[in-house]
Amino acid sequence: MLQTGVEIRRVRYTDAVAQRLVAAAMADLGARYGGTGDDTPVDPAHFDPPGGAFLIAHLDGAPAGCAGWRSHGSSGEDAELKRMYVADAARGRGVARALLAAVERSAAGQGRRRVILECGDKQPEAIALYSSCGYARIPNFGYYRDSPGCLSFGRVLSADS
Repeated sequence: MLQTGVEIRRVRYTDAVAQRLVAAAMADLGARYGGTGDDTPVDPAHFDPPGGAFLIAHLDGAPAGCAGWRSHGSSGEDAELKRMYVADAARGRGVARALLAAVERSAAGQGRRRVILECGDKQPEAIALYSSCGYARIPNFGYYRDSPGCLSFGRVLSADS
Protein backbone atom coordinates (compact mmCIF):
# COMPACT_ATOMS: atom_id res chain seq x y z
CA MET A 1 0.00 0.00 0.00
CA LEU A 2 1.35 3.43 -0.93
CA GLN A 3 1.57 5.78 2.01
CA THR A 4 0.16 9.17 1.02
CA GLY A 5 2.64 10.96 3.29
CA VAL A 6 5.61 9.90 1.10
CA GLU A 7 7.36 12.69 -0.77
CA ILE A 8 10.33 11.95 -3.03
CA ARG A 9 13.02 14.58 -3.63
CA ARG A 10 16.06 14.44 -5.89
CA VAL A 11 19.29 15.48 -4.19
CA ARG A 12 22.99 15.17 -4.86
CA TYR A 13 24.57 11.96 -3.60
CA THR A 14 26.86 14.11 -1.43
CA ASP A 15 23.93 15.81 0.34
CA ALA A 16 24.27 15.48 4.14
CA VAL A 17 20.88 13.76 4.58
CA ALA A 18 21.65 11.40 1.70
CA GLN A 19 24.97 10.50 3.29
CA ARG A 20 23.32 9.78 6.65
CA LEU A 21 20.86 7.44 4.93
CA VAL A 22 23.63 5.78 2.89
CA ALA A 23 25.60 5.24 6.12
CA ALA A 24 22.52 3.62 7.68
CA ALA A 25 22.15 1.42 4.59
CA MET A 26 25.78 0.33 4.84
CA ALA A 27 25.34 -0.42 8.56
CA ASP A 28 22.29 -2.55 7.76
CA LEU A 29 24.19 -4.46 5.07
CA GLY A 30 27.20 -4.80 7.36
CA ALA A 31 25.01 -6.36 10.04
CA ARG A 32 23.67 -8.86 7.49
CA TYR A 33 26.88 -9.69 5.64
CA GLY A 34 29.77 -8.35 7.72
CA GLY A 35 32.42 -5.86 6.71
CA THR A 36 31.50 -2.43 5.41
CA GLY A 37 28.22 -3.62 3.92
CA ASP A 38 29.03 -2.91 0.28
CA ASP A 39 32.47 -2.42 -1.22
CA THR A 40 31.19 -1.61 -4.71
CA PRO A 41 33.06 1.45 -6.00
CA VAL A 42 30.69 4.41 -6.11
CA ASP A 43 31.53 7.77 -7.63
CA PRO A 44 29.06 10.44 -6.45
CA ALA A 45 29.12 11.97 -9.94
CA HIS A 46 27.52 8.79 -11.33
CA PHE A 47 24.27 9.90 -9.67
CA ASP A 48 24.16 13.26 -11.45
CA PRO A 49 21.69 13.69 -14.33
CA PRO A 50 21.52 12.68 -17.09
CA GLY A 51 23.54 9.58 -16.16
CA GLY A 52 21.84 8.97 -12.84
CA ALA A 53 19.90 10.39 -9.94
CA PHE A 54 19.74 10.08 -6.18
CA LEU A 55 16.43 10.31 -4.37
CA ILE A 56 15.36 10.72 -0.76
CA ALA A 57 11.94 9.68 0.50
CA HIS A 58 10.38 11.78 3.22
CA LEU A 59 7.56 10.28 5.26
CA ASP A 60 5.40 12.87 6.99
CA GLY A 61 8.21 15.37 6.46
CA ALA A 62 11.08 13.29 7.88
CA PRO A 63 13.79 11.52 5.82
CA ALA A 64 12.77 7.86 5.64
CA GLY A 65 14.80 6.25 2.86
CA CYS A 66 16.93 6.65 -0.21
CA ALA A 67 17.67 5.09 -3.57
CA GLY A 68 19.66 6.02 -6.61
CA TRP A 69 20.41 4.86 -10.08
CA ARG A 70 23.45 5.17 -12.29
CA SER A 71 24.05 4.26 -15.90
CA HIS A 72 25.34 0.75 -16.43
CA GLY A 73 27.10 -0.60 -19.50
CA SER A 74 27.86 1.08 -22.76
CA SER A 75 24.46 0.79 -24.48
CA GLY A 76 22.86 3.62 -22.51
CA GLU A 77 19.81 1.44 -21.93
CA ASP A 78 20.45 0.12 -18.41
CA ALA A 79 20.10 1.90 -15.08
CA GLU A 80 21.62 0.20 -12.05
CA LEU A 81 19.71 0.64 -8.78
CA LYS A 82 22.06 1.47 -5.90
CA ARG A 83 21.75 2.34 -2.22
CA MET A 84 18.09 1.40 -1.86
CA TYR A 85 17.27 1.72 1.83
CA VAL A 86 14.31 2.41 4.10
CA ALA A 87 14.76 3.25 7.79
CA ASP A 88 13.39 0.68 10.23
CA ALA A 89 10.68 3.02 11.54
CA ALA A 90 9.33 3.62 8.03
CA ARG A 91 9.26 0.02 6.80
CA GLY A 92 5.94 -1.47 5.81
CA ARG A 93 4.48 1.93 4.96
CA GLY A 94 4.99 2.02 1.18
CA VAL A 95 8.24 3.99 1.21
CA ALA A 96 10.28 1.35 -0.67
CA ARG A 97 7.65 0.98 -3.39
CA ALA A 98 7.43 4.76 -3.78
CA LEU A 99 11.22 5.02 -4.03
CA LEU A 100 11.48 2.18 -6.54
CA ALA A 101 8.73 3.70 -8.70
CA ALA A 102 10.47 7.10 -8.56
CA VAL A 103 13.79 5.55 -9.59
CA GLU A 104 12.08 3.83 -12.51
CA ARG A 105 10.41 7.08 -13.64
CA SER A 106 13.67 8.98 -13.34
CA ALA A 107 15.62 6.38 -15.29
CA ALA A 108 12.95 6.10 -17.98
CA GLY A 109 12.91 9.88 -18.24
CA GLN A 110 16.61 9.76 -19.11
CA GLY A 111 16.07 7.13 -21.82
CA ARG A 112 16.88 4.00 -19.81
CA ARG A 113 14.91 0.92 -20.82
CA ARG A 114 15.75 -1.43 -17.96
CA VAL A 115 16.61 -1.25 -14.27
CA ILE A 116 19.05 -3.84 -12.94
CA LEU A 117 20.28 -4.47 -9.42
CA GLU A 118 22.40 -6.69 -7.23
CA CYS A 119 21.30 -7.80 -3.80
CA GLY A 120 22.18 -10.63 -1.48
CA ASP A 121 20.36 -13.68 -0.28
CA LYS A 122 20.22 -12.27 3.28
CA GLN A 123 17.79 -9.54 2.20
CA PRO A 124 14.45 -11.35 2.04
CA GLU A 125 12.45 -8.10 2.26
CA ALA A 126 14.26 -6.67 -0.76
CA ILE A 127 13.88 -9.89 -2.75
CA ALA A 128 10.15 -9.94 -2.00
CA LEU A 129 9.78 -6.28 -2.99
CA TYR A 130 11.62 -6.64 -6.28
CA SER A 131 9.78 -9.84 -7.17
CA SER A 132 6.39 -8.29 -6.40
CA CYS A 133 7.29 -5.27 -8.57
CA GLY A 134 8.02 -7.39 -11.65
CA TYR A 135 11.77 -7.86 -11.32
CA ALA A 136 13.12 -11.21 -12.48
CA ARG A 137 16.45 -12.91 -11.94
CA ILE A 138 19.12 -12.06 -14.50
CA PRO A 139 22.71 -13.28 -14.80
CA ASN A 140 24.84 -11.87 -12.01
CA PHE A 141 26.83 -8.76 -12.88
CA GLY A 142 28.87 -6.13 -11.12
CA TYR A 143 31.21 -6.13 -8.18
CA TYR A 144 29.69 -9.15 -6.42
CA ARG A 145 28.83 -11.24 -9.50
CA ASP A 146 31.03 -14.15 -8.40
CA SER A 147 30.20 -13.94 -4.69
CA PRO A 148 28.13 -16.66 -3.03
CA GLY A 149 24.65 -15.40 -2.28
CA CYS A 150 24.67 -12.68 -4.95
CA LEU A 151 21.30 -12.31 -6.64
CA SER A 152 20.81 -10.02 -9.63
CA PHE A 153 17.44 -8.82 -10.88
CA GLY A 154 16.18 -6.73 -13.76
CA ARG A 155 12.97 -5.25 -15.10
CA VAL A 156 12.22 -3.75 -18.48
CA LEU A 157 10.64 -0.34 -18.02
CA SER A 158 7.30 0.39 -19.59
CA ALA A 159 6.54 3.57 -21.47
CA ASP A 160 4.66 4.91 -18.42
CA SER A 161 7.38 4.07 -15.85
